[in-house]
Amino acid sequence: MKIFAAGLAALILCGPVMAEPAWVLDAETSKVAYGSIKKDRIGEVNHFGTLAGTVDDTGLVRVEIDLASVETYVDIRNERMREHVFGATPVAVLTSQIDLEALEAMAPGDTAIVDVDGMLAFVSAEVEIYTEAFVARLADGKALVTTDGMIMLGTEELAIDGAIDTLMGLADLPGITRVAPVTFRLVFDKAG
Repeated sequence: MKIFAAGLAALILCGPVMAEPAWVLDAETSKVAYGSIKKDRIGEVNHFGTLAGTVDDTGLVRVEIDLASVETYVDIRNERMREHVFGATPVAVLTSQIDLEALEAMAPGDTAIVDVDGMLAFVSAEVEIYTEAFVARLADGKALVTTDGMIMLGTEELAIDGAIDTLMGLADLPGITRVAPVTFRLVFDKAG
């Protein structure tokens, strides 16, 4: 099960898919969200509106996050995030490797908490991701993977400290947190 979880986590991060997809991400019901705090006391929850992903027939998980689809609920903030934080690299990719047989052996209604081990390619950085995920087999051809807690990502490890400084200056803010909690809800449908 731990290998299974690691692969599902990788769905969110990076790596090319070479084999045929065995599972495909349902973008309409999937979500990646993150939080931020400004002025030391104002918390905000943001998300990305466009996701794509697959688990191929070797168990390679790949989830692409369209960073240009960021939704902060403030138009000028969305524009500033696209221009100053994400820039010319508008897609983040999460990858991992799973035990595909373990996933397919789960019966509808089965759940598990699994360790996730993946890699996130984000703008110019590659960040290793370690977390626990809640996995549920929703139906014969449908599975759900969510964070069991939160993934904490720092602006330094993501190589965007300078971009956050720029945002603070543009918005005349005394501070924006340098660590963001991230959660995901990934729903996969069996291909074919």
